[in-house]
Amino acid sequence: MKLDKRAGVATLLLFSLVVALWFLTSSAGASVDHTLFWPGLILILVLAAFTVQRCAALEGRKIYGLITAAVFGFWLIYLWQLLVTAFEVPRVLLPAPVAIMGSLVEQWDLLWGDFVQTVIKSVFSGWVMGCALGFGVAIAIDRMPFLQRGLLPIASLTSTVPLVGVAPIAVMWFGFDWPSKAAVVVLMTFFPMLVSTLAGLQAAGKLERELMHSYAASYGRTLVSLRLPCALPFVFGALKVNATLALIGAIVAEFFGSPTAGLGFRISTEASKMHMSLVWSAIVVAAITGSAAYSLLVQLERKFAFWHPSVRSNQ
Repeated sequence: MKLDKRAGVATLLLFSLVVALWFLTSSAGASVDHTLFWPGLILILVLAAFTVQRCAALEGRKIYGLITAAVFGFWLIYLWQLLVTAFEVPRVLLPAPVAIMGSLVEQWDLLWGDFVQTVIKSVFSGWVMGCALGFGVAIAIDRMPFLQRGLLPIASLTSTVPLVGVAPIAVMWFGFDWPSKAAVVVLMTFFPMLVSTLAGLQAAGKLERELMHSYAASYGRTLVSLRLPCALPFVFGALKVNATLALIGAIVAEFFGSPTAGLGFRISTEASKMHMSLVWSAIVVAAITGSAAYSLLVQLERKFAFWHPSVRSNQ
């Protein structure tokens, strides 16, 4: 029965692909008032909804979730390409996905240098330092509660400082290269990690802590054996949030001063030249990077915090 269901879904996907390619080819250059365009578009939308629904109904393997996401992404990109082509939308307003992919392939060496400058140097180093600093300060506050009155207000103040105000100051202090962007990332990722770690350290149950106390366990032993394992889901939650914040912060910071490389620098300069295909290519690189980082952290969370109910329920 499951085999028949999978075969039916595969046949439906193949049929939808053939119809989609035929309709895209026949609609290229066609006017929007064409007799068959709107009925064909309705048919495509119905096929898209039905195929995504059928793929989402498959159960048993993790790959089915990836297939559902891939099918949904295919239909989204297809409708983008179809509507941009049929309505002849200018490239300055919204380039077609085919043009974006062509620019991505042609300018791959340039975008790779931007990726190294922004992600490897600025984002990764700032993310590691910001998360480590937030985690360390959280441990210090938990160990010495009197620090909470002094450090937490200052930490919360850092989260309210506007990025557009910090980035120019960081450039003046650390120069135009990647250290200034890493400093902005540290400022953005410090507070979420601090707050999440403190909440995670308080997540251990009172009975468990009293049991460790009855065993005459030291603070360090209780921290390592009980409280840090309970805090893992909170820490990973902050790591995932900070991965996105770090990427956004580094790209925006590059708008205020950067060497001749970087995703933010590329977006800013190419947009002023109206090279929108390259701008969207840089955006695609940033989006793929953020999604890959998030997925990697999700897998690490499942490996190290597999025992937690919040993780087991999503497996």
